[in-house]
Amino acid sequence: MRKVAQRLSSQTNKNLDYQLLLVVFGLIIVGLIIVYDVSVVQAFKDYGDKYVYIKQQLIWMVLGLASLFFFSRFSYQHLRQIALPFFIFSVILLLAVFIPGLGISAGGAHRWLKIGPVSVQPAEIVKLTSIIFFASLFERSSQERTSKFKIGPFAIILFTISVIIGGLQKDLGSTIVFFLTSIAMYIIANGPLYMFIGLAPISLISFLIFTFSSTYRKQRILAFLDPFSDPQGYSYQISQVLIALGSGGIFGLGLGQSRQKFEYIPEVTTDSIFAIIGEEFGFIGATFLICLISFLVYRGFKIAEHTYEPFGRLLAFGLTSWLGVQTIVNLGAMVSLIPLTGVPLPFISYGGSALLANLVAVGILLNISKSSKI
Repeated sequence: MRKVAQRLSSQTNKNLDYQLLLVVFGLIIVGLIIVYDVSVVQAFKDYGDKYVYIKQQLIWMVLGLASLFFFSRFSYQHLRQIALPFFIFSVILLLAVFIPGLGISAGGAHRWLKIGPVSVQPAEIVKLTSIIFFASLFERSSQERTSKFKIGPFAIILFTISVIIGGLQKDLGSTIVFFLTSIAMYIIANGPLYMFIGLAPISLISFLIFTFSSTYRKQRILAFLDPFSDPQGYSYQISQVLIALGSGGIFGLGLGQSRQKFEYIPEVTTDSIFAIIGEEFGFIGATFLICLISFLVYRGFKIAEHTYEPFGRLLAFGLTSWLGVQTIVNLGAMVSLIPLTGVPLPFISYGGSALLANLVAVGILLNISKSSKI
């Protein structure tokens, strides 16, 4: 079957998906402009240099574009052989955040790893490597009968990583993104539905226990139910985000004219950056950004749909689902459709680990697009 798929692939388009590449470049440019815009005040206050955040983001952008170029030329077929060691390495990094001197703790959460002058968030790397690993794990299972589906390893990995990220690192947002992306890959790989039905109640109970076992997370739920219930306390962040979005109106206040970026909104350069986009560019600008990301997701799913080889199809679907789910979780939290979660907006938020991982994902998608018939 694999030889047939490779023969079909050799007869299809050898060009990159330039529509996908163009929209990614557009998102990167938008992201750099917004990161500089929202970070000036905080950067000058913390470092005495208003350019410090944008300079770091530019460095990560260069590394990310170099990685995109590399993986767009590096045959995705080779990822099958290195999927397991890459995934194991990323899990080691995930656990290394708890090693004193290596891990960085902030707000009671252990999510960052300090390697020399560089800080990385291993959860972003795990999202990428797990998709590659699950694609290789499900490759044959997607063409086989239910009894041969590799449900055991999948379930063990799914819950182990969810416990590490959500329970130990206290990163509920990344846990949700990882979990939903993994489940989406399971379904598209023709995983047996009765197994999925069995996982559902266990997952729901685990989520409820995890959520209500913490006062902080319970307050996030209360803030979601009534964003203005405690504007000086637990609902402060979401109330300020909604004020920013409401202040933008239809056309926005204009680039650089945000008032909420003056330290009114926590995490304004990362998780809450969309609030400033809405404030400065209004409903029109925010909608345009959503359309750009939506088009990227559309192209990714088109690549997956027209890829004949199972590994490439699953890989393209998983990478696209990840970017789409993370966008939905971020934007949903910003407009109070779901409780606040700490995940960056792909290609837009400040953060090197996320930007690098996102661009590697796009590079792989571009490589797959060369063997897809679109």
